[in-house]
Amino acid sequence: MLAAMARNHLVGLLLGTEEDWPSAFETMMRRLSPTISYEGTDHTFSTERITIEPFDLRAVPRYSLVIDRLAHWYYVPREWLKKVALMNDVYLMNNPFTFQSMEKHAAYAAMIRLGLKVPETWLIPYKKPPDNPRFPYTAAKYNQPFELDRVAEQIGYPLFMKPFDGGAWVGVTRIKDPDELHRRYDESGERLMHLQASVEGFDVFARSLSIGAETMVMRYDPSQPIHGRYQVEHGFLPPETGREVVTIGRLVNAFFLWEFNSCETLVKDGEVFPIDYANACPDVSLTSLHYYFPWAIKSLIKWSMFCAVTDRPMQIEMTMKRYFEVGDRDDLSYEEKLEHYAGLADQHFQSAQYHEFLEKHLPEIDDVMVEYVASDEFDRLLVETVRSTFPPHEHDKFIAHYQGLLSLWVSDQATAPV
Repeated sequence: MLAAMARNHLVGLLLGTEEDWPSAFETMMRRLSPTISYEGTDHTFSTERITIEPFDLRAVPRYSLVIDRLAHWYYVPREWLKKVALMNDVYLMNNPFTFQSMEKHAAYAAMIRLGLKVPETWLIPYKKPPDNPRFPYTAAKYNQPFELDRVAEQIGYPLFMKPFDGGAWVGVTRIKDPDELHRRYDESGERLMHLQASVEGFDVFARSLSIGAETMVMRYDPSQPIHGRYQVEHGFLPPETGREVVTIGRLVNAFFLWEFNSCETLVKDGEVFPIDYANACPDVSLTSLHYYFPWAIKSLIKWSMFCAVTDRPMQIEMTMKRYFEVGDRDDLSYEEKLEHYAGLADQHFQSAQYHEFLEKHLPEIDDVMVEYVASDEFDRLLVETVRSTFPPHEHDKFIAHYQGLLSLWVSDQATAPV
């Protein structure tokens, strides 16, 4: 009998200021220490934090997969990611090509064409024009004068002004009247802005976090401080509405070839309105997610292992046409289109194969995560994270707060349905 071949997969972490989730990810990989036998090969795993340095375009990288949390603002690693994707077939989370080009504006446009209930949205010119010697001539010849008040009247008050490419709620303001509209527009300076209708009187603000083939929908309150935005509440959406929210999040990711993204939706009178869903470097910090943090770490590990072991190819070519072929059909209802989109997303994420892989090769991961979160090792990480995040006079308060939430998660796992 022939011995199985051996293959080690090095998972690279491309990081900025984060310490909490990378430490948890590394620790869980060590605690799992799996050897997965798949199609005649024994697969093992290790992790490494990637350093940034000059690179030879012909150099062969050592990584099987890279989780990127840095390249959306730091261009040196972004160009390295493009190189290892184009030349070396390294699997990347997320796709640097669509992440770079498909900001919120493109995401709104695409999802409107696909029939989602995006609130009325306008793009308005810069308040302060680009610093380019060609601009005055171009503007004098081609720019049409516009009345900001007329645009706002067509949308209706209240409305939101938000950067066309922003994130983390930076620059997002709720506008209630013309005076505030002009004041905020003056403040926007060189930032290109959207005006978007407000969904008043909504029932639920939901934020879904998608990692690979899995999505977690959480109740969210952006008006709260960081520790209170994600609400620990189960069953806050009717099952049909919950499925719709999940489908929208997975559709966005499959469409743009993202695998690590968050999606914000408002639910009003049973209707789901997506308002922000181009967040392909989502917040996964312990102090934000708290109760949901273990789910995020597990999902990152499971998807990373699945992609590495099965040699899932990283898709670079866009496949928008097959989604538009559904969205452009007048003979399909909104619900029927969602059903088609769900099927396309399942196909893209290989959902059936993924869940079969987990059942066969990683049945122990839930128990290992519970043991880790209940351990002194995790508690030390929690304490260190709180002390590095909050001022000293709040340490004891928030250490107890997060310990309580994570203890609740551990106890809930004992009663969770199998």
